[in-house]
Amino acid sequence: MILYITVAAVTVLLAGMVCSRPITQPYRVTRQQMCNRVCLAAVFLILFGLSACRLNVGNDYAKYVEFMHLVNCDAYVPTEIGFNLLVKIIYGLSGFENYLLVFAVYAFVTVFLFLLAMYEQSDDFPLTFFLFMMLGYYFQTFSTVRYYLALAAALYSMKFVMRRQWGRFAALILLGSAFHKSLLVVLPLYFLASLRWKKWQLGLGAVFCTTFLFAQDFYLKLVVFLYPTYEDTEYLEGGTSYINILRCLAVLVFAGIVWYMRKREGMEEERRFRFYFYLNLGALVLYVFCSFLPIISRIGYYLTVSHILFLPMLLGQVENKRWRRLFRLGILLAAMLYFAMYMSRAGNDGTLILPYKTFFFNDMVNILSDVN
Repeated sequence: MILYITVAAVTVLLAGMVCSRPITQPYRVTRQQMCNRVCLAAVFLILFGLSACRLNVGNDYAKYVEFMHLVNCDAYVPTEIGFNLLVKIIYGLSGFENYLLVFAVYAFVTVFLFLLAMYEQSDDFPLTFFLFMMLGYYFQTFSTVRYYLALAAALYSMKFVMRRQWGRFAALILLGSAFHKSLLVVLPLYFLASLRWKKWQLGLGAVFCTTFLFAQDFYLKLVVFLYPTYEDTEYLEGGTSYINILRCLAVLVFAGIVWYMRKREGMEEERRFRFYFYLNLGALVLYVFCSFLPIISRIGYYLTVSHILFLPMLLGQVENKRWRRLFRLGILLAAMLYFAMYMSRAGNDGTLILPYKTFFFNDMVNILSDVN
């Protein structure tokens, strides 16, 4: 745990020196631009190195090693074509089952996409990165590596939604879905969140949400159709997260307060505000009404990952310096509390990022194929 806290502290300090809106000069690299490059490179190398050098760290690390072995043996695995093809290529070029390199490639792309998305889209990169670390997004990349690659792609794709570049948005999502097909849900969800909804349309949406209460069997059958491997397994048990519900409520309340404070002058970048607001409203609806769905947490994360962009934007809209400091302090304290809670269960089943092990000093445990 000391290692994780140290990494979080060092990278947050480095991120604090980054300005995502540096002053530029023609034909000259400014001091701030150079500082940005050095600090971002250092942050990337630290996060990538920690992830790439791990061994059997993460809830499903051994399961992924088993999947890679089966892919190499041309056996059936419930993973997408992108994952399978990447394993085939790396194993073929390496000449042996080099699962460490596969995890390193995933770490490289995932961390790079997250950092690029935050740098390009955040109004306050240091705060966004702080939230990224404190809310556990980075450390969760140690588990479900396919999903968090898709989540990074979803976060990066938000800029295309804002620019109405639907072709690029669809292309990125389709490419990412080759590694985790759940990413396809953001195609309709992000589009719907980008619309300017009228009150009567929101009313119809509320009526539609009631179908989740009496048509649960239909939606479960739809999930099994999309995920055949979930049939007759514990994955169909569903469940929801009260912490995520509280997070969504807190963000929506804060957004309402800021909207009220800005109602006379008008909200700057209203389109972006509306997009993030509807994403969080949609996440709240899913967590409350769709707890019976086994993939609700994954769908919800595609929506709530916007918190790390939305909260800095909202703070920037608070003109009163005193209120802005108070809101910032509240956000920082809440994020640190969440991080403490996350780290307290980091060694539990479902997370298993503790203890940290590296291939420099440890050997991989036997996978299921080795035992049989």
